[in-house]
Amino acid sequence: MGVEIRVHVFFPLLAFVFFGISAADGWPRGLALFLLLVIAVVTREAARLMMAAWLGLRLRAVLLLPIGGLFAYANPESQEKANQGAGQFALALAGPLANWATALMLTATILGASSEVRLLDAPLITSAHLLRGMVWMQAGLGLLHLLPAYPLDCGRLIRNSFARKHGYAPAGRAAAGLGQILALAAMLGGMLLHDPWLVLAGFFIMIGAQIEDQGVFFQSVVDTVRMREVMLTDFATLSPSDTLADALFRCVHSLQEDFPVVRGPQLVGIVSRQRIVDALRNEGNGYIQSVMSRAFQVARPEDTLGATIRRLTAGHGLALIPVTESGRVVGIVSVQNLMSSMSLLAEQRRIERQESAD
Repeated sequence: MGVEIRVHVFFPLLAFVFFGISAADGWPRGLALFLLLVIAVVTREAARLMMAAWLGLRLRAVLLLPIGGLFAYANPESQEKANQGAGQFALALAGPLANWATALMLTATILGASSEVRLLDAPLITSAHLLRGMVWMQAGLGLLHLLPAYPLDCGRLIRNSFARKHGYAPAGRAAAGLGQILALAAMLGGMLLHDPWLVLAGFFIMIGAQIEDQGVFFQSVVDTVRMREVMLTDFATLSPSDTLADALFRCVHSLQEDFPVVRGPQLVGIVSRQRIVDALRNEGNGYIQSVMSRAFQVARPEDTLGATIRRLTAGHGLALIPVTESGRVVGIVSVQNLMSSMSLLAEQRRIERQESAD
């Protein structure tokens, strides 16, 4: 569906934990039990992806954890739609309903094939009885998301409700904090009850809450930074009438990877250093206007960095956004210089706070 699938490093490493839990039954059964968890997660996320496509949401990536996936949206409109109205409930229900429907179909199939399988015997999930574990792995993952712990589905609905009154940044931090508290309680409860599944669930809820918390913190920071604070004001431009050979000479004496192309004061395109080199190699000398990209977006000095980052990642895949004022290019922001500018800005603000305190 055009969505990048990422797997958290702890997910495949969890297989070794399953080997330890299933030591008495042998590692092949431990591996089989781990694969049942993978199937349950894939079932859940496939349903959520189809629901997102049906709602018209654009996703950039999905990070897979043993408790499910975390969505990264391609634009703010999709994120708002997923967190408001009927869309949030549709996404919250898609995963659990898919797991429960799968569990019911498996139950009907297993009981129809043999009435001797005891699906209600304890322990419900064990490598010694993989058929029973297959049913309860699906049902258990769906039930897990009824807990009010962010980033689980029920916790996400609570966060969205809180955000309507207090804003998404405070709501996100509060929900992530509550999720971590509930995760810690689950881990401690699992240790006291000698229940490894409760410990694992709490551990990965904790990781998911921390990932979401970091995302909320980053968003709250970049939404307070204006473009004028991080844009490069000392930059080179090219003209559409420049030859590729002349442009290459300019590239040699510049640290820029991408260049605004201007005709007088007007921005007419963007060209990268690599595009110039490739055109010279393959087509010989020509003019910049023949290789420049006319698909670009611009920012204003008063725009927030958060909005600019969303343009960089969700627009046309460009690595450069010109900053314009009254139609004139006054600065540029690129992925290449952004981290350096943010680091220097943070240091500048720290010094200013110290001076104001003194």
